[in-house]
Amino acid sequence: MTVHGLFAKTSPTEMSSRGKPHIAIVGRGFSGVMMAIALMKSVRAAFHVHLFDPQPTISGGQVLAAAQSGEILNSRVRDLSVAAGQPEDFNDWLSANAEFRAAVPAAIPGFQQIFVPKSIFSDYVYQRFSEALTRRPDISMQLSCQAVLGLRKQANGRFLVVQENATVECDAVVLATGFGLRRGEMEVADEEKPLVRARRLVVPRHTVLLGSGVRVVDRLLQLRDNGFAGEVTILSRHGFLPQPHTRLSAAPTFPVEPMPTRLGEIVRFVRQACAEAEEAGLGWQAAMNGLRRRARSLWQALPEEEKHRFNRHLRSIYDSHRNRLPAPLYLRLRQELASERTVLRKGWAGRRRPEGLMVRFAGESQETLLSADQVIDCRCSAPDLQAPLMQSLFSGGLAEPDELDLGIAVSPAGEVLAGGAPTRDLYAIGPLGVGSLPDIDLVPEIVTQTYAAARLIATRNRVTLKTG
Repeated sequence: MTVHGLFAKTSPTEMSSRGKPHIAIVGRGFSGVMMAIALMKSVRAAFHVHLFDPQPTISGGQVLAAAQSGEILNSRVRDLSVAAGQPEDFNDWLSANAEFRAAVPAAIPGFQQIFVPKSIFSDYVYQRFSEALTRRPDISMQLSCQAVLGLRKQANGRFLVVQENATVECDAVVLATGFGLRRGEMEVADEEKPLVRARRLVVPRHTVLLGSGVRVVDRLLQLRDNGFAGEVTILSRHGFLPQPHTRLSAAPTFPVEPMPTRLGEIVRFVRQACAEAEEAGLGWQAAMNGLRRRARSLWQALPEEEKHRFNRHLRSIYDSHRNRLPAPLYLRLRQELASERTVLRKGWAGRRRPEGLMVRFAGESQETLLSADQVIDCRCSAPDLQAPLMQSLFSGGLAEPDELDLGIAVSPAGEVLAGGAPTRDLYAIGPLGVGSLPDIDLVPEIVTQTYAAARLIATRNRVTLKTG
């Protein structure tokens, strides 16, 4: 979505003269856009929103960016509503879309259990954003395409958002920067590039995909759909690929007895719960869905040492079972692996070389060259705690890393914590809080968190909540 038109009514001069509460949202991916929607739908009084992001477009972030028509979201329609208290909103939007109804007639009268392309969900989110903005002529909105380099708390209690050539004063700040996604083909370092290259088109015969999540499967299937017939190697540190969703909805189920408190006992407890769900004909997915409802309290009760053990040894297994593939895509993945055109190998990626990729395979102590014509990085990276913005938060005592250094410490409502207490009027939405809140990188959890943060922002800035 381009900036022009959407923000045409914004005037910084008008904004400053009106004296509205000024709310900064740093990041315009899904978390940032969703935060703006939650504010516009929840807060009754007028306010000004300043959206910061180096990109000149609203990209959709990890969830929506670069969505190709073949990429399918790994959550069902029932879990993707952006409207608080209206779980059928996305289904209703799809039902009102004549073109979509014609393409998916078997799902009529409802689409709750199906999986849709990311591009469809993107259209839905942007339309709801535009509708919310259109209904609020009292709200002014401003876009800044400079990176935010720092954040300072002033003596008057307001924040100063620091950019390279400007500073902006705000009453509340929402960090929605998500986490970085390595994207595209890995390039050879300049010093290793051949001095002379033949001017000819090289058709790749062997492609290496880095990663093990849903994105690596998306890229594999896109390569095949686009006619690539060569060999593919999926290189993963732990070797766990996404598991399948059930074909029909797996209603959450989980034992009601108290959970153990030690990690090893918890693993055995969860395995037993999955086995019982399988025996009952519900599928292990139903037990994992039930576990997610208890994951947050379970995580917070774990000692720090146990959290580190989970992160080292179990997180990749857990992620492969929570970030699942629609059954048809999982079947295609299994067929790819069975055909031996695609292989999965465990190892650590090193530097890109003209003739391939340096890799340290599992069980080996030294790197070896994996020959490849192209290397595509599909991995997610953790939030960059060394970035200037993060470092300014830490040095100013406004935030602190979580126990695992995966992101920053936050409360369930997105309040940024420092010294165990919330920093007033400072929030972090979505994946920045993944070390504090399990599953906060998923759409339903982000949506819930944005509305909780919007309620707190309304209360603390003496503006009123909308009641209908």
